[in-house]
Amino acid sequence: MYLVTDSGQAAAAGRSIVDVVRHAVAGGVSAVQVREKETAGREFLDTVLRIADVLPDTVALIVNDRVDVFLAARAAGRRLTGVHVGQSDLPVGAVRDLVGGDAMIGLSASTDAQLRRAAEDPALVDYVGIGALHATRTKSDAPPALGLAEFARLVGVSTLPAVAIGGIGLRDLAALRECGAAGVAVVSAICAAPHPEQAARELRAAWGATA
Repeated sequence: MYLVTDSGQAAAAGRSIVDVVRHAVAGGVSAVQVREKETAGREFLDTVLRIADVLPDTVALIVNDRVDVFLAARAAGRRLTGVHVGQSDLPVGAVRDLVGGDAMIGLSASTDAQLRRAAEDPALVDYVGIGALHATRTKSDAPPALGLAEFARLVGVSTLPAVAIGGIGLRDLAALRECGAAGVAVVSAICAAPHPEQAARELRAAWGATA
């Protein structure tokens, strides 16, 4: 269960993003990706540091896109797991050179060619994020919605663990688990929820029930 942060949605629901993360982890989220598309570097780093300070060691902490923020947070002594990049970000080989061999790298992919390239060198990419499953407004440059059938087909193409993302809610979890998803990434389902811990708990329970 993978939370992708959205400070704007959290604020609209009357919470700070750090509070949302804290409650989501209490509800069973096992990975947090800090994604702050409209935030300048200094503020992004501050958000990562504050989130790192509330995460238990058992929860992965991923930085979206900004390899420089990942490196700065690690230099500041925080425990970070890795980075997630998109097709238009730094090449994965360059990212690996910068973050080192012990960091996890995730890569967004939505086509057969992108998935095959991601798997060409297993030492570079640890998992792929396949989406968007449904149309989503949380990411302005999201690719067109895939739908479940196309997602399932792409999971079959990928030789790497695949995490589903894009407008995912409770109704999707059983089908995603059945078609081979290694995990699900959610934004609005937790960040915009009135009770983030309860939302995370329900999502986690629904995912676990399909195991």
